Amino acid sequence: MTHCQSQEVREEYAEIRRFQEQRKPKTYLSLDEARKNKFQPTPGRRSFPTPPHMTGIRHFTGFPLETLREYIDWTFFFLTWEMKGTYPKILEDPVQGEAARKLFAEANEMLDEIISGKMLQANGVVGIWPAASDGDDIILYADEKRKTVPERLYFLRQQEKKKEGLPNYCLADFVAPVESGHPDHCGAFAVTAGIGIEKWKEQFAREHNDYKIIMLEALADRLSEAFAEYLHLLVRKELWGYAPEEELSMDELLHVKYQGIRPAPGYPACPEHSEKETLFRLLKAEEAGITLTEHYAMYPNASVCGYYFAHPESCYFGVERIGRDQVEDYARRKGVTTEFVEKFMAANLNYK
Repeated sequence: MTHCQSQEVREEYAEIRRFQEQRKPKTYLSLDEARKNKFQPTPGRRSFPTPPHMTGIRHFTGFPLETLREYIDWTFFFLTWEMKGTYPKILEDPVQGEAARKLFAEANEMLDEIISGKMLQANGVVGIWPAASDGDDIILYADEKRKTVPERLYFLRQQEKKKEGLPNYCLADFVAPVESGHPDHCGAFAVTAGIGIEKWKEQFAREHNDYKIIMLEALADRLSEAFAEYLHLLVRKELWGYAPEEELSMDELLHVKYQGIRPAPGYPACPEHSEKETLFRLLKAEEAGITLTEHYAMYPNASVCGYYFAHPESCYFGVERIGRDQVEDYARRKGVTTEFVEKFMAANLNYK
């Protein structure tokens, strides 16, 4: 780094520090206070007209890639290549358009190759269970008798002080409480489009073709996300069936215009990764060829897992930073140490 570059970096960081110092510090509630300000559904919107058409789990093995191709969100594909812009507008962008069109054509050529050569396999699994919330946990029952509890799901609640009228969300708020007596449900999924990818990455590495490796990985990622999108559609219309009349365009699908959400462990609404262990156990995800590393990363890398919430008012949100009281409470509920939680949630703590 030259002296000039070093000076520029120092000035940039100094400006960032000044900006941060000017920001009003955030105020946090105690966990008890946050729970008193939990999300309260609009009266009468808890019930759904019919129970799920299936409960338990269902596996999808060797799902047709040509079907998933139609559900690819190409905007995120271009972001992988550091090309910012929404698809299809990016193809006509005055600056990036020519490069975007070339990349798009090459991607589709490789998709043709992947599909015709059966280079990748897509496997997935969906689960739906009778459920009820218990505080910030969700109880999953073995059957509709609701006597046996094979698993609990543990969630976190926002603790930042909100403006008047805004709740402190927790995902458990979107499932009917035990005491309500409402027979609610909750779902989960795990998908991959990366089965078989290592063989081809090794071959392309031997050929010194790094471009093809990156392209293959990018397309496998997009196909796995497309699989998640497709299965969520199938859940809404058929497997759970709470939105059987849904008719949305692809653009509306990709902009989440449907009822319900599918948040993923590790993302803003449920940032603690170790809950993937419970999901994988419930879904028998290893039978689909998806495994977890000791740090809860999924393998193959082109894999996605998450939850299904069907409540009409369910929404995405960020837990952001939480206090020591919630860390201790969460650790107690999960049966782990506070050090374990702090290790995997260091970026989400509002204390040192």
